[in-house]
Amino acid sequence: MGFRTLEILRTRKVSRMSEVATKLIINCETGERTIVPLTEAEIQEREAMAAQALADQAEREAAEQAKAAAKASGIAKLLALGLTQAEAEALLN
Repeated sequence: MGFRTLEILRTRKVSRMSEVATKLIINCETGERTIVPLTEAEIQEREAMAAQALADQAEREAAEQAKAAAKASGIAKLLALGLTQAEAEALLN
């Protein structure tokens, strides 16, 4: 058994000033394509997913910055102990 339909989300311009979020439904058995507007629930889900993606990205960036700060702090401490820059970086890489 395979997929019977395939849904693809997209935004379609209705006029110069407005856009309607739509999905393309493809019946894989017949090849029939249908474009339908998203329901309010689908729009809300899409917006929630976009907000979560932004939050996840911000979290990843904060973690990367914290890791870089910790590495810089570690290098500074090793330099204070008398190691060279190359030695300190070799230990942390």
